[in-house]
Amino acid sequence: MDAIYVGWFGLVIGFVLWWWNEYWYIVPLKFKCSKSATKLPLGHMGLPFIGEMLSFLWYFKIVRRPDDFINAKRRKYGDGVGMFRTHLFGVPSIIVYTPAVNKFVLFSDDNFKQEWSTVELLGRTSMMAVHGIAHMRVRNFVLNAINRPKSLSRIATFVQARIVTTLQSWAQMGKIKLTFDNIGKLFLSKEPGPFLNSLDKLYEGMVPGLRAYPLNIPGFAYHHALKCRRKLEDIFWMELGKRKNENKVKSTSDLMDGLMQIEDGEGDKLSDKEVVDNIVSLVIGGYMSTSLSSMWAIYLLAKYPIVLKKLREENMAFTKDNQGDFIAAKDVSKLKYTNKVVEEVIRMANVSSFVFRKVVNEVDYKGYKIPKGWSILVFLRYVHTDPENFNDPMHFDPDRWNIKEIAKSS
Repeated sequence: MDAIYVGWFGLVIGFVLWWWNEYWYIVPLKFKCSKSATKLPLGHMGLPFIGEMLSFLWYFKIVRRPDDFINAKRRKYGDGVGMFRTHLFGVPSIIVYTPAVNKFVLFSDDNFKQEWSTVELLGRTSMMAVHGIAHMRVRNFVLNAINRPKSLSRIATFVQARIVTTLQSWAQMGKIKLTFDNIGKLFLSKEPGPFLNSLDKLYEGMVPGLRAYPLNIPGFAYHHALKCRRKLEDIFWMELGKRKNENKVKSTSDLMDGLMQIEDGEGDKLSDKEVVDNIVSLVIGGYMSTSLSSMWAIYLLAKYPIVLKKLREENMAFTKDNQGDFIAAKDVSKLKYTNKVVEEVIRMANVSSFVFRKVVNEVDYKGYKIPKGWSILVFLRYVHTDPENFNDPMHFDPDRWNIKEIAKSS
């Protein structure tokens, strides 16, 4: 008899836990929606506090098939308009995954603000966390520093020489570290050595926390990432003080110097806290994107020798005509097949699987209500791996970027 009571008690507790978030978050909103023609996106809010994080981590970390998190929901709820409700990273969320709704969210700045659940790691005054004029001031500087023709030419010349030297030593060393050394030189004017090695180890500990559940308890990735972040902050504060004491900031020689010299329309510079927060987050952006893209490029070219052969032929022919000089920024557009390879590597690498937005105004999208205060998880990766967007998406095919193929895909 006791076993029956225990069984019933377990069933009741399980029922309450399974539906708690639905009653807590959804019932009040459904009552509000009943007064209008809108409805909430389909989905389930998961368990109290943790939501659907266990399922999310199962697909991302255990079975290594992140797209199946969306596929499972599509099978259960149908496609709808490309969004589902859920509870991830400690907050009620809407996950969006189709090109149309992704574009709607990313280009509606008045309704959706950039906000990371792990903002403490990026820094509350960094470009990744602020909005409006404060964001544009740093963003414009970064674009001028690394994405303008003159800057691209300087970076291309600098990076190619280092890449050639590093690759030539790869066979002897068996292991190379290239990306972080380049970032260290361009962003901080630091050469390979103990300083960059210590930074590298701290960033290796910090990066996994960026998309972890924000639980500051020992043993969790977010807790370890916070510890690494604080050590990085201490190092950059020391570097900032050193540069000020040496009165070094006279001309912009690296990204950190440039951040120290930024002025707004009234001549005000960034605070020291803003400089430190931005250099920490910008190194993450430069390090993660270039290292992952480079790794995937090498892997995919090794796996697809026909693509490598065509790529080598184009570049060898260009080098011969160019008398062996390095490729300049102005020459990139001439390398048609190389550009297609780059596009395909970016598509398959999926450096940023998803990004976060915060709903600042209640929004209606095609009859569905997106509640104010919720988080939006824009699932960028799924756009690149969905067969509805690309034929045979897991096949590395640079020729899919031919004009005719792009038109057919779109």
